[in-house]
Amino acid sequence: MLAQQKQEILELLQQAVHPLLEGSELTPNILLERPRDPSHGDIACNIAMQIAKPLKKNPRELAQAIVSALLAQNNALISAVEIAGPGFINIRLNSSAKQSIVKLVLQQKNQFGRGIIGLGKKVIVEFVSANPTGPLHVGHGRQGALGDALAALLEAQSYEVTREFYYNDAGVQIGNLATSVQARAKGFKPGDAAWPESAYNGDYIAEIAQDFLAKKTVSAIDGAPVIASGDVADLDSLRQFSVTYLRREQDIDLMAFGVKFDNYYLESSLYLDGKVEAAVDALKAVGKTYELDGALWLRTTEYGDDKDRVMKKSDGSYTYFVPDVAYHIVKWQRGYTQAINVQGSDHHGTIARVRAGLQAVDAGIPQGYPDYVLHKMVTVMKDGAEVKISKRAGSYVTVRDLIDWSGNGDVEKGRDAVRFFLISRKADTEFVFDVDVALARSDENPVYYVQYAHARICSVLAQYSDDDAVLANLVSVDLSPLTAPREALLLAKLAEYPEALQRALEELGPHQVAFYLRDLAGELHSYYNAERVLVDDIPTKMARLALMLATRQVLRNGLALIGVSAPNKM
Repeated sequence: MLAQQKQEILELLQQAVHPLLEGSELTPNILLERPRDPSHGDIACNIAMQIAKPLKKNPRELAQAIVSALLAQNNALISAVEIAGPGFINIRLNSSAKQSIVKLVLQQKNQFGRGIIGLGKKVIVEFVSANPTGPLHVGHGRQGALGDALAALLEAQSYEVTREFYYNDAGVQIGNLATSVQARAKGFKPGDAAWPESAYNGDYIAEIAQDFLAKKTVSAIDGAPVIASGDVADLDSLRQFSVTYLRREQDIDLMAFGVKFDNYYLESSLYLDGKVEAAVDALKAVGKTYELDGALWLRTTEYGDDKDRVMKKSDGSYTYFVPDVAYHIVKWQRGYTQAINVQGSDHHGTIARVRAGLQAVDAGIPQGYPDYVLHKMVTVMKDGAEVKISKRAGSYVTVRDLIDWSGNGDVEKGRDAVRFFLISRKADTEFVFDVDVALARSDENPVYYVQYAHARICSVLAQYSDDDAVLANLVSVDLSPLTAPREALLLAKLAEYPEALQRALEELGPHQVAFYLRDLAGELHSYYNAERVLVDDIPTKMARLALMLATRQVLRNGLALIGVSAPNKM
């Protein structure tokens, strides 16, 4: 049911219910639902049961009064209204109302499902934000798929969206990276007595060391080229070269993954520009800090935390949540009234501290800023066994591994599988990524199942015409022949698309798009198996071709939102 039709039905019900409420102070919220059993109708409403107890009346009698008032309105949308059980009201829409979705899709094309609720609003989505200390792992891949799809959902509702990558290029881990490369450059390897205990052990460290000694030049997507000095004693050069080398590697992985960012923000800039110090000074100025045991503490318990937190340790270094507070103050100052962070579930402990810091500075930042989408890690299965180690990374499966395995060397196929799979479950649930399933050409593979639905439609349409201009004329055909049961189900599923996108955005859950696409593909396959499209009867054939074209368009729209291709052939 389309939003306009839903609103019209709501208004009709409100008019029907209003006389029954005279003399009472009731202001019921009328809810419309889709019956679980399609044979019960198109819309179900429990308003009669909702108001029966406070009005002290029989719910079926109230339902009958509401039904009589609805039918008396003689609205063109409604074909029948029935009462079920203790007082459910089931409404059936006219066939023409249900068929109208086809024309709407064909008119709006790739704009179908989009809205304007975010018009004039700025939102920043931060995701991946990997430390530049190694290749991107599968967790980063899940962030990339979730964050990019979430940004696309926001854009579909007319938000002005910025995709941002925050580089944690300051701190102990960067020092460990530099000493790791230095040790490799000196000829040491993991297991040697001189190998640093905190060193990174992957083969990529040896690759960086080799290029450093060769005095090569590297550059990241948003930075100036860095030339290696080749001097193993030059720790500053080692650090700069190693960080830039790995940023470039991550850029390559993200490009293969089809993820692009609008902006890159360096943690180090927060220190260089005095933003961290300014945030600390602001917290001191409003009396939200105190000193104890040589450390500076933030009164986070005033904002719901279970205990106060150290901001500045006795050795003068800041704890890791302090630059996060400074960074989010900067986000607010940049005009982002909504900020969404897609991060691993291991960041859960920082949420209260960051939000407490933002509230404490008294800068007008609302409670609950920023929003968080926390995801659990991914278990990778291949050849029936769990995969835990990538030779190149040393201790984890990389995004590049997953793309290569899932596509059998075909980057686009691998990207499609990885992106679809990694958003196909709610972010806060654990997920098993089975490479064998990703490679399967069967209904068991969800991305294949959806893409095959699109390719199947392309095949049918090509049998009629391969001329886009001819297909475009289907927008004007008579849709009245679309009365078969399977056609009704497919039409209803097409009409759900805009609401599915809104629901996904409200929940910050792109998995809802994957759920919808699988359901739509299922309806298409069932329809294809139940009815012939290219029948002899011309009006029926033309109406079914129009239905196929509309279904293809919605599949394309949904797949594009989650960064997955819509192939014409499989």
